[in-house]
Amino acid sequence: MEKIAFLGLGRMGRPMARRLAAAGYPLTVWNRSPGRADGLTEAAGPAEAVAGAGIVVTMLSDPDAVAEVAGQFTPALSPGALWIDMSSIGPRAVAGLRARLPEGVAMVDAPVVGSVGPAADGALGVFAGGEDADLERAEPVLAHLGRVRRCGGPGAGAALKVVVIGGIVASVTVLAEVLTVAGELGVSQEVALEVLSAGPLAGALARARSTESDFPVRLAAKDLALAGASPVLSAARQVLLADPSIAELDLSAVVGALREG
Repeated sequence: MEKIAFLGLGRMGRPMARRLAAAGYPLTVWNRSPGRADGLTEAAGPAEAVAGAGIVVTMLSDPDAVAEVAGQFTPALSPGALWIDMSSIGPRAVAGLRARLPEGVAMVDAPVVGSVGPAADGALGVFAGGEDADLERAEPVLAHLGRVRRCGGPGAGAALKVVVIGGIVASVTVLAEVLTVAGELGVSQEVALEVLSAGPLAGALARARSTESDFPVRLAAKDLALAGASPVLSAARQVLLADPSIAELDLSAVVGALREG
């Protein structure tokens, strides 16, 4: 089994790394803030982590974080290495990173949908984009983390993630406002929830009321920004950013914040 370097042990990254270790892969991990390795072999820095690794997996917060960390480890990548970026950074950022890869190094973009529970259970949705040969090599690793959907060439996985997460986050934000309007018009929350849950918005409503997910509002707002200047998604992003007190809470917190406001 190829040696893997896993960089980024946040909410999602740590359970994902532990799954790869449990699958038997030789694994070295690194995180910006030390102390999250949970017994896994921890490197002092990104370059040390990737030394000798055939596959490098990154799970970082945003395009700037990925670019910064990549600047530290890409010069140390071995010829023939495969970098799988599972961060949510959008296709533009993926294209920029690919353009700076050392010769002989390949890249797959494979962002995920799902929260901490699915990450621990290997039940994430994985959107993979890249060259066919690179996807073939990446898929056995990704299959330990969730259901892999091949989306097409380089950047295709990152693009689909922007589309899917945009729909989810905007729908939850709209439902939060709709429930606020229900209160203003004298419609009971019980009746509004009952009717909404019986229609086409049932899935979005279930996500809006989730008590098990852990997707911070600040990251939801970041993901919406990846879609560009779309007026509806931009408006939803402004709603998410309006209350800094919920920035680290799950997306479902926007429902309570709007109703209380």
